[in-house]
Amino acid sequence: MKRSIFILALGGFGIITTEFSVIGILPVIAKEFQISIDTAGWLLSGFALTIAVTGPFTVLLTSRINRKWLMAGALSLFVLSNIASALAPNFTVLMIARIVPALMHPVFWSVAIAAASRQVAPKDVPKAVAIIMGAISIGTVLGVPLTTYIADLVNWQAAFIAAGVINLIGLSALVTYIPSMPVTGKSAPQHQISALANPQLWVNLLATIIMISGMFSTYGYLAAFLSKVSLMNGKEISLMLLLFGGASVAGNWLAGVLLSKNVMLTTRLFIVALIGVHMLAYFFGGHFTPIAIIITLWGLIHTGGFLICQTRITAEAPDAPELATSLMVSFGNAGFALGSFLGGIMITRLGIQHVVWMSILLLLLTLVLSFISIKKRTAETAMLAKGAAIAV
Repeated sequence: MKRSIFILALGGFGIITTEFSVIGILPVIAKEFQISIDTAGWLLSGFALTIAVTGPFTVLLTSRINRKWLMAGALSLFVLSNIASALAPNFTVLMIARIVPALMHPVFWSVAIAAASRQVAPKDVPKAVAIIMGAISIGTVLGVPLTTYIADLVNWQAAFIAAGVINLIGLSALVTYIPSMPVTGKSAPQHQISALANPQLWVNLLATIIMISGMFSTYGYLAAFLSKVSLMNGKEISLMLLLFGGASVAGNWLAGVLLSKNVMLTTRLFIVALIGVHMLAYFFGGHFTPIAIIITLWGLIHTGGFLICQTRITAEAPDAPELATSLMVSFGNAGFALGSFLGGIMITRLGIQHVVWMSILLLLLTLVLSFISIKKRTAETAMLAKGAAIAV
């Protein structure tokens, strides 16, 4: 596998670390700025909501810019964002510092995945994409527990500085080793928009929002759950997040193997397994050893959701990989935002120990959606739709 693909994954790792690092330090930030935990949760959901609203537009608007320098610009913005976050004097400034780089988040991911796919032979495309997507798992394995530990050891500002350093390393490697990537004709907006005429694509996008909402209604507040329900301290929470992330690496590989055999069966098994692990967390969350085992199992299952969504969406838009990936990122982050919002409501009204039932409800709805299948358009209909898009 080409070195450049691993460098792109490194950049993705930095971005994921920035996005999710607040999960482990939400209780600390809430205490620092004297706000409720659900208000602090907007650091995650606000970031995600920005991506959800702007994602496809920013990808299309930047579709003619050299891909190398576009990704470098995105990573530079994330470096500056982390510095601004560490220096934030109040919660409002911290929110703004978080939201601004979110505008470039979907641009980096869509370009990185498409670029990785083009640099290998067709038979190696799944492996290349899995490496890029693996940055999500590695970000959970190392990034989130690392920033949580640093916040516990030093302070929450140091956690943001650490995330900024990771982004800076990725930026340096990208600028130094990635060759120039001028835009080809196939990246033009008109060529990509025609993919939106596929109705099954929209079904899969809806399923993505609801499934990721279910994944993050509880996971977004995992540190708070472990603190309040499992009665763990900062170091123990860091250890649990490390267990979760370590299992995620294996889970990403396992999901890739199962998806290559049967996409829909893997999707349904994933949903059922994730429902089961949330129920176990509810009944055994107050006991250290059982919850440690549950967290490990949870991580093994959880990470497969991203690859499942990516696989199902790109399968419905093979001629527009960058737009398809941006839609997955955009709708996925809409799921992050919705999940965080709904989880916050559940916590406020019933208490954090009951937040898992929101996840279970959303995952059950996703399971129902997995049985909806709309036949693909005929070749003639597809050509007419493509022609209409180009005419516009």
